[in-house]
Amino acid sequence: MTDNAGWYSEDAATFGDRLAGARDAAGLTQAALAGKIGVKTTVIAGWENDLKEPRANRLQMLSGILGVSLSWLLTGQGDGPEAPEDVTPISADLTEMLAEMRLLRTQMLAATERLGHLEKRLRNAIKEQA
Repeated sequence: MTDNAGWYSEDAATFGDRLAGARDAAGLTQAALAGKIGVKTTVIAGWENDLKEPRANRLQMLSGILGVSLSWLLTGQGDGPEAPEDVTPISADLTEMLAEMRLLRTQMLAATERLGHLEKRLRNAIKEQA
């Protein structure tokens, strides 16, 4: 296992990308990995789609089961699986677009969470007035 010259770096991949890549390299399905660490398959899918993040104890379990370093899983730096052989380099324009998409996804997730909190506050305020 190697650093892969940036293939799984923070610029080229998300945590979810690295998790999916390591899972595939280990020959595990989402269901098999979920069974090994005691979570539902939907949790693994959420992590791989960058919709949720695992807690520290789960990160350590993932690292051990998948045979990658914890730092690689988090940042792409360290021991990880080999990069695919048939990959062409990503142009600067595409890298910039990917970064912008990740930023938008993060902002959308934060806005969704804020909306949920506001909705809960509104429901509580309505109950108090009734």
